[in-house]
Amino acid sequence: MNLLRILSALVLAAITGGAAAQTEPLKVRLDWTPWGSHAPIHLAMQKGWFKQAGLDVSVEDGNGSVTTVQLVGAGNFDVGHASLAPMMIARDKGLPVRAIANFARKNDIGLLVPRGGAIKGPKDLAGKKIVFTAGSLEAPFLDTFLAKGGLKREQVELVSVEAAAKVPTYAANRADGVFSTVPFVQPAVEASRPSDAVLFSDYGLQFPSFGLVSSEERIKARGPALRRFASIVCGAWEYIMNGHEDEAVQAIIAQRPQAKLDPKVLRGQIDALKGYFGTAASKGMPVGMMADADWAEGVKTMASVKLIKDAKASEFYTNSLLDPALIRKISGR
Repeated sequence: MNLLRILSALVLAAITGGAAAQTEPLKVRLDWTPWGSHAPIHLAMQKGWFKQAGLDVSVEDGNGSVTTVQLVGAGNFDVGHASLAPMMIARDKGLPVRAIANFARKNDIGLLVPRGGAIKGPKDLAGKKIVFTAGSLEAPFLDTFLAKGGLKREQVELVSVEAAAKVPTYAANRADGVFSTVPFVQPAVEASRPSDAVLFSDYGLQFPSFGLVSSEERIKARGPALRRFASIVCGAWEYIMNGHEDEAVQAIIAQRPQAKLDPKVLRGQIDALKGYFGTAASKGMPVGMMADADWAEGVKTMASVKLIKDAKASEFYTNSLLDPALIRKISGR
């Protein structure tokens, strides 16, 4: 009987050991602490989709897209979830990074103002107190945005605060508006200060937002693993938007129990993000797949404020790491 147990244990060890040997480790860095944009990654972790594809994925929270892009470019992580505009800036400065998927294809940066108030656009900001963060992505575009309303910077009380202080400052009614990532902030302040959004993209300031980033070295060395990962995340987004939003919310909470997350805010962020996924150029494409016209417009916008030099759109992204068949398989589960 003891011999039988020993043989059974050896067989089990051989099976699990063989499975482990076939699993590739993949290190992922997120842009920020848990929020709705991370839903497909946490859901895929929760459901075991990465493991089923032979991937041993480890996910680390972040403290900003700029840092995530830098860490991915330096080889500290295989892939990052980040805003893609900082990736464009980093690549322009010589960091060998590239977008491998783009979820929020529409620029999600804008101005949050009290719902139903007098502020409808940049022309209404004269004399208003607006908070922003000097080192964040909105800062280089403020003069252009204000100019769309015929205003100059000195006509508006622009107050720079730390990124972590923006939302609390605005939510506490200590400012008339806040520049930030709209689908992140709008649901977060819904209970304390319901807000409308004035989007940069509605005033000609358009560039790709959240997606996946990797380095040229990792794309070359670990292409098949990155292709499986990116395709599963894209498929998970389609699965979520096909009526599984609450399941995604619970997956985030289960994967990050220490964060004490509000499910209403997470659901609001997921719902808000849906409005940024589609563009005219990407119509009919699977989630994550990128259109050259969108990137060309992004290059034009970024170059107009001298954040990058003019360049070919194709230098910043690749669709080669997206598998339409795998995306469809995951989305239909």
